This record gives sequence, C-alpha cells and structure tokens, in this order.
Amino acid sequence: MSAAKIKAQQIINENGVVVFSKSYCPYCRATKSLLNDKHANYFLMELDQVDDGAALQDALEEITGQRSVPNIFIAQKHIGGNSDIQARKGELDGLLKSAGAI
Repeated sequence: MSAAKIKAQQIINENGVVVFSKSYCPYCRATKSLLNDKHANYFLMELDQVDDGAALQDALEEITGQRSVPNIFIAQKHIGGNSDIQARKGELDGLLKSAGAI
C-alpha cells in the first residue's frame, strides 16, 4: 500500500468528517460553506496546498473510485462530492451528529 493511501485512510479513520478539497474549487467552496453553516467540526485537507496532494488524490481515487474534489467522508463513510452532500441536506444534521461533528 502506498504512503499516500495509508495517510488518506488514516485521516479518514481518525476524523468524524473529512473534506479533501482544493482551495480554488467552487464546488469545494460550496461544501465548506454548507458545513460551516451547520457549525460542523470537520478535517479539511486542501490538496493543492500540500506537497503530497497529487498522490493523495490518486490514493482517494483508489479508495473511492472518485477522482474529483471535494471528496467527502462522514463517520468514515464516503459521501461523494458536493452534489451528493447538497442532495442530502435533509439528513445532514443526523449524519453530522452520528459522526460527533455537531
């Protein structure tokens, strides 16, 4: 297993809510805005601002089958991207509570 895949999996395992993002991405901004509006506590990894960001993105594709960002996990379950989390707004409070994020 690659170092990036181990690191990505460790981040997912250790945090109730994780958003793998890129700072310039409008879909990522929409996800972060939604989570901020909910006052959610989440781990944010800006892949364009870390040295191993490209490797982490490759590892996330291996783990989830999704290459795009944002790549969102709640309670160690892959939620998907921005459109997925926006579509689940109605159940988001419950998901965030179950993850200990609010």
